[in-house]
Amino acid sequence: MGSATTQAVAASTAALDAAPIADLGVAGELFAAARTLSASPQLRGALADSAAAPQARAKVVRDVYGSALSAQAIALMEVAAGQSWSSEDDFVTALEELAVRAATKADASADVEGELFGFSRTVAANPDLELALGSRMGASEAKGSLVESLLRGRASEATVLIASSLIREPRERRVRELLSWGMRLAAAQHGRTVATVYSAAPLSAAQSERLSNALAAKYGTPVSLNSVIDPTVVGGLRVQVADDVIDASVSARLADLRRRLAG
Repeated sequence: MGSATTQAVAASTAALDAAPIADLGVAGELFAAARTLSASPQLRGALADSAAAPQARAKVVRDVYGSALSAQAIALMEVAAGQSWSSEDDFVTALEELAVRAATKADASADVEGELFGFSRTVAANPDLELALGSRMGASEAKGSLVESLLRGRASEATVLIASSLIREPRERRVRELLSWGMRLAAAQHGRTVATVYSAAPLSAAQSERLSNALAAKYGTPVSLNSVIDPTVVGGLRVQVADDVIDASVSARLADLRRRLAG
């Protein structure tokens, strides 16, 4: 992510944080707008062209989407279009990020990150499902409908919207990558960091609390723990926070010992 995009995302997110989001309608509209931009290089270029004046780009938003989207969605898109982006694709991704955050904000009581994590584990455990959702051959609407049928009644409406919308428009991203990205964004919208903990046996409540507190001190934010039982860990823990991996497992120590003995 370029520095221009980093600043643009921050400005767009600030606009979302300041906006009252009462329901999932705005999130759905932002997802739909991102899909139209992904399918239209000309429109994508017009809205992400930093050589054009912000007012001109805002006018394009109103001209194209004014009769189709709510005033809230239009206002957020105008803010986003008024920023400088490192690439056109970054602009589309940012609209998806706003959509994920808007859905999380609208359904503030839902455990969106936990539900997305649970669905990602379901996908990981079912190769046929992962293939069906990730194949380039299937229709995007059919994939979205499949996700909705799997999650409806088992997850919050925000989670259903986020998961089905992201899988409808993967843009070369793998299914579990999409779900993990959505999970991290949902946690960030709640002011939390997500840590995935791999252990050979379930952690006790006391162990989870100690680990959560230690990670919160390290990363400077509250931490949500997602637990995965992995017998290959043998003992100890392996913790992943975004791209950071803290491996304090017995298997890792044994592997290190074998490397040392091998010279």
